[in-house]
Amino acid sequence: MASIVSETVPKFTAEALKSAAKQSERCHIVPLRLRRAIKKYLREQEEPHMKRKVLRLSESFSQIKEVNLMLPTSTSKELVEDPLKSVECSQRWKIKSAYGDIGLKYREDETVAYVASRMPAVYSALYRVLSEVRRRLPGFSPAKVLDFGAGTGSAFWALREVWPRSLNRINLVEPSQSMQRAGQSLIKGLKNLPLIQSYGSIQALSQDVKKSDRQHDLVIASYVLGEIPSLKDRITVVRQLWELTGDVLVLVEPGTPQGSNIISQMRSHILWMEKRRSRKLEDASGKECKALTTLKNGAYIVAPCPHDGSCPLDNTGKYCHFVQRLQRTTSQRAYKRSKGEPLRGFEDEKFCFIAFRRGQRPRQPWPLDGMKFETLKEQHARRNPEDLEIDYEDQFISSEDEDVQDEDPISYDSDVTETDAITENDDWEEEGEETAHANLGSGWGRIIYNPLRRGKRVEMDICRSMDREGTEGSFDRIVITKSKNPTLHHQARRSVWGDLWPF
Repeated sequence: MASIVSETVPKFTAEALKSAAKQSERCHIVPLRLRRAIKKYLREQEEPHMKRKVLRLSESFSQIKEVNLMLPTSTSKELVEDPLKSVECSQRWKIKSAYGDIGLKYREDETVAYVASRMPAVYSALYRVLSEVRRRLPGFSPAKVLDFGAGTGSAFWALREVWPRSLNRINLVEPSQSMQRAGQSLIKGLKNLPLIQSYGSIQALSQDVKKSDRQHDLVIASYVLGEIPSLKDRITVVRQLWELTGDVLVLVEPGTPQGSNIISQMRSHILWMEKRRSRKLEDASGKECKALTTLKNGAYIVAPCPHDGSCPLDNTGKYCHFVQRLQRTTSQRAYKRSKGEPLRGFEDEKFCFIAFRRGQRPRQPWPLDGMKFETLKEQHARRNPEDLEIDYEDQFISSEDEDVQDEDPISYDSDVTETDAITENDDWEEEGEETAHANLGSGWGRIIYNPLRRGKRVEMDICRSMDREGTEGSFDRIVITKSKNPTLHHQARRSVWGDLWPF
């Protein structure tokens, strides 16, 4: 089967490799339509002392981090390794402490502060995550979506940017009434909206929707699991969300050690649960139906992990997270405080995420299979004499900036005049398709942390798969030199944190 796949899949070129590996975005600009909606909403609220309320909201998030740190390590280990000890299957739709009662409660003033300070950053991180899902799954176009912990609708705005034409129905689960009202106010006046239904809990959703209609093409839970200071309840919620997932489940948390720990725990649990379920179905169905059973069950990771084995960063003191830079909106620059220095026109939103898909990881050829690269010495040997006057460095260094710049730009696209009216010309447009896609085989590693560029060598920390089935992974430092492979060196110099790397 592998040989047949190798013959039918076209070989990558050097340019296609660079296009497929690129997943990051240098500096995201919040869409004008969202900036207008936020500005109009804040003007209507007329909340005094906004800077003080934004600071108080930030302190509330810090308190949640402290609660997460108090979770006993032994309890976490027990729940992840043997979840059935503490999670009763009979309570799959009945959780003792309902989400909202155990998490952060948003009052009206906190909701307004959230819209002003946090919503643009959360939106930017979600746009980055969903854009990668779209690139890795080019045939995936969700029609029915569930957004758990929807808040003020950051995920909805990101969904409309990434898949503007395919959305038919969006179910929102958000217990905070003030958050629900804010989300409804922000989308007021938009054209061609899908059917949107809001619920206060998963239980309310399950009671209102028929069992046959509970499956969603895409389920999102963003910046919400950390607000549930109980590992048992988190696992119960994620189990419920996975049961509601027909295809893809996306979990996003802040890019902190605590957020990464939450993602890692949920990753281990879902993979463990699906492996256990697959084994049971295989034993029950017999050998004749084994192949069919394998295709319909199981789970694998679309991003960021290139494998489905245990996380190689566990117990290393490092944690997996990424960063998305965004230009601050007018409201962020107006209400956020800085520590004695002028507030920069951009900020870096750190986040952790994971995207699961039902089924088995496809076995596809690795990107570099069959590709041959010349060494620098070989390239020099075949140059024509008249080419010797040309600086060879020009063939590898473009005019692009090699590093993410920390300097504050002089002007910002977010400073354009933001009128309140949303005209018919503001309708969403589908983004153009990329020329190359990174497949879901195990041959694409992930660059963790910023690459180190040292002269004519580049050092990168990469999470990669150890085998072609993607069952085991490792975390390695890869060194690319210009003398051995100038083509990959050229690509490595322009790769950044969060991009893919071909093997």
